[in-house]
Amino acid sequence: MTEIASLPQRDTRARRNVAVLVAAQALMGAQMPMIFTIGGLAGESLAPNPCLATLPISLIVVGSMLTATPLSALMQRRGRRAGFFVGATGGVLGAVIGAFGLLHGSFAIFLLGSLLTGIYMSAQGFYRFAAADTASVEFQPKAISFVMAGGLASAVIGPQLVKVTAQATVIPFLGTYLMVIALNLLGFLLFPMLDIPKPPAPAQDAPRGRSRRELITTPRIAVAVICATVSYALMNLMMTSAPLAVVGCGFHTADAANVVTGHVLAMYVPSFFTGYIISRVGVEKVIGAGLLILAGAGLVALSGVTLTNFFGALMLLGVGWNFGFIGATTMLASAHAPEERGRMQGLNDLIVFGGVTMASLASGGLMNCSGGTPQAGWHAVSLMMAPLIVLAGAALIWLAFRPMEKA
Repeated sequence: MTEIASLPQRDTRARRNVAVLVAAQALMGAQMPMIFTIGGLAGESLAPNPCLATLPISLIVVGSMLTATPLSALMQRRGRRAGFFVGATGGVLGAVIGAFGLLHGSFAIFLLGSLLTGIYMSAQGFYRFAAADTASVEFQPKAISFVMAGGLASAVIGPQLVKVTAQATVIPFLGTYLMVIALNLLGFLLFPMLDIPKPPAPAQDAPRGRSRRELITTPRIAVAVICATVSYALMNLMMTSAPLAVVGCGFHTADAANVVTGHVLAMYVPSFFTGYIISRVGVEKVIGAGLLILAGAGLVALSGVTLTNFFGALMLLGVGWNFGFIGATTMLASAHAPEERGRMQGLNDLIVFGGVTMASLASGGLMNCSGGTPQAGWHAVSLMMAPLIVLAGAALIWLAFRPMEKA
């Protein structure tokens, strides 16, 4: 009873940090659904070949992948605030250069801006780990879940800002990128309020932890990374193509924004109870449920191209991502020591965003260059989900038969 009663006081600092991170996820994070809604459409208007329409989104993920390890190392040395300031700076530069590319009709400049935007995307990925830094073991799943739930507000704010800004200037989508600049500047007000101690420099005799090779070959860590990668890659695979598919099937940009709103809401609404479910039934069952829901998203997408199908598929995609990704993050956070944090978290995000990069590149090619019609392209995207779901499911089953390796 004493332990339970002391929990709120013990986690006072963690709860305050979670509040700051939730605000960052909600406000600054709104730029990601904004960019994912119009990035492919803007790319389509600038690209010399329609098969390259989603390349700007792919380069955002490439930028995130390339900066994950350096950002993690920076946070290990200088603290979370330093890394998050770098992320916000990257977001500003990316939006400024992207806007400049739109203004001058340059696809190459627009791509450079997208690459730099990946710095922000990478930093945002560490919000979930920062939430767990000062939390007790009991509060960690809830802290991660609450920060992810901050995306609920971004799900509403981002697409609504797209509706207001996409055609607000003579050059389509320029106003959206100007708004993204403003959102990133909010980080310079929010991050000074974080109270996460900088990791102390290790003493000569301090434990160094496992090497990257030893970490990634630990069964529980390997499965967590596989499931996180598959969950995020499948989400990106479908979400990147969805606006192009919606517009290509005869609907409007506003309809695409609404579909993205529904998707991002589905990504983050479950976060209010995902941590509780993990605590009650176990992380493996939650990840498994997420993979089954992702499979359901693919089936709904294959069954038709009405707005109802798009909404249903993208909302199932969001819920499946939530269970799979938060579950995998929780599994990973409990499988490495504090001195291994910078090493493992950077490696994890390098692998995750490497998979997401490949999914994003494949998404554009499948959508615009397979079958000759938007309907055929969308079906090709949906079919691509199957082998990845089988891979993650097989890894999870394999782990279940190795109970002595979970600790």
